[in-house]
Amino acid sequence: MKILLLLLAVLIIAPAAYAQGGVKSGQDPSTLRDPDLEKDSLHNLEVARNYFKLKKAYVASLKRCEEIIAGNPNFAKIEEVLLMAGQSSIWLSQNKGKQKPEQYVSFEGGEKRTLTSEQFRDMGVEYLNKLIKDHPDSPFAKQAQDELSALAAPNTVGAPKP
Repeated sequence: MKILLLLLAVLIIAPAAYAQGGVKSGQDPSTLRDPDLEKDSLHNLEVARNYFKLKKAYVASLKRCEEIIAGNPNFAKIEEVLLMAGQSSIWLSQNKGKQKPEQYVSFEGGEKRTLTSEQFRDMGVEYLNKLIKDHPDSPFAKQAQDELSALAAPNTVGAPKP
């Protein structure tokens, strides 16, 4: 009788245990953040902000932002990084700031190369579009949209009025 009762209990309880399905435990892997990597990225962001806002050194700012984007794409403040990278690239294409665009150097296949104004502009547009697409509710998305709108608007300074 005990065996029959035990068998009946197992048959009733076992399906209930499987009814939960494949419950995942823990956080989503895309939101897991390494504290040391976050700290390093935050430091790079602070340095990039300093270059960007105080020194108008857009090449240095862009390099720091690229380091964050490549090394920590899940960074908690990635929206600000994408905006700063986009603006730095666009402003370098317009020869703004205290650093010359030629100071931005990359090495591909052991060959040293710099970017043209058009390449800087395209790179900036990519960063801003990524910000708008991936983080549409971010407060930085509005700034990115404004920056893209300013690029699309024709330059009317000195143009004759209709």
